[in-house]
Amino acid sequence: MATQLVALRTLVRKECNRVFRIWLQTILPPAMTTGLYFLIFGNLIGRRIGQMDGLDYAQYIAPGLIMMQVVTNSYGNVVSSFFSAKMQRHLEEMLVAPMADWAIILGHAAGGMVRGLAVAVAVTVVAMLFTHIYVTHLLVTLSVVALTAFVFSLGGLINAILAKNFDDVSIIPSFILAPLSYLGGVFYSISILPEFAQHLSRINPILYMVNAFRYGMLGVSDIDIAFAYGIILAFAGGLFAICLVLIRRGTGIRS
Repeated sequence: MATQLVALRTLVRKECNRVFRIWLQTILPPAMTTGLYFLIFGNLIGRRIGQMDGLDYAQYIAPGLIMMQVVTNSYGNVVSSFFSAKMQRHLEEMLVAPMADWAIILGHAAGGMVRGLAVAVAVTVVAMLFTHIYVTHLLVTLSVVALTAFVFSLGGLINAILAKNFDDVSIIPSFILAPLSYLGGVFYSISILPEFAQHLSRINPILYMVNAFRYGMLGVSDIDIAFAYGIILAFAGGLFAICLVLIRRGTGIRS
């Protein structure tokens, strides 16, 4: 067990160093993009919209914009790191070493979580320039953002394992993550949607993450918080199990 902890710590350090070494690519762009969202949607369009759920529009969308960047960056960090290791063939060093499969998974996921949380801090600082940010339930806020980063880090790992070329890496973020994020209650409350659209929105897992995070920060949510935690934890456990099975079978990495 001590050997596995050393291996895990080493991999985590490697992944974290990668995040902060190229911070101009990993942390700064999401902060700048979020600033543009606030400038256009929060200030210009938000003035016409007014309030939503009793909050200024810029204030209402702040948790959603933070979470959207956490989702994108935690996913993108792991998929790029693991896929690069696979293509450059230095992943094989971990596979032949006495390193447990769970350590490989958690080590890469930790890198994604660190980037996701670092981006969350940077985006929050940007949000504070445009609107008043406060935290109503600190434990909920921290646990939801950490769990969300973990879930999408695992999702990025699965994508990297199954990907055969760079096109396979870009398909999921472009055609699945982006639409789910925009339709996940980032910019609106699902209560304003027609009833059938509300039921359809509940299929989207990002909706639960955004609303749980918004509840932690602002104290408002369209979703029952206990149910939202159940969904997030179910995805975390399910995706971890899938990663474990794929690595043990050598799917996409032993050929």
